[in-house]
Amino acid sequence: MGSALVSLLALGACATVPGSPGEETEQGSGPRKETIAVSVGPCFGFCPVYDAKIAPDGTVTFHGERHTATLGDKSRVAGKGTYASISASLAPFRPTDGTTGVVPCDAAISDMSSYTITWTDAQGLKTVATHQQGCSGGPGQALDRILKDLPDRLGISAWAKQITRPGTSRG
Repeated sequence: MGSALVSLLALGACATVPGSPGEETEQGSGPRKETIAVSVGPCFGFCPVYDAKIAPDGTVTFHGERHTATLGDKSRVAGKGTYASISASLAPFRPTDGTTGVVPCDAAISDMSSYTITWTDAQGLKTVATHQQGCSGGPGQALDRILKDLPDRLGISAWAKQITRPGTSRG
């Protein structure tokens, strides 16, 4: 009887925490299957402006808009592990399902890039977090560190690399 109790407790330790990337849907049909998109907006200078999205299967899509080494669309496969890792890293900054929230920041430098992180579930429900880069403290400072490494983690660093092209305005 004691081993059955230990087995039951071990199974309980594997349960997902509400709001975690592996959370069951309301219908109990399995883990969330949502894409995570990160849009990097302009700054006062020549900051890269692009959109990157990762799907649960690990497919990454990139659209370079301005001041990026690659303009237009590219895609690659980063793998399910990359998706799970990025989903877990961004989870603390995810607002309540279906809402839009601002990631708190003690003070931000006003001429830095803005970020919009959008989680879109299989039914099209969007959950959005906005963030101003350059936080001096608070949750936004931790998010800055995650976003700084995101191009490397997604494997899009070469595409997202900052390039200044003649005739292209800043900001």
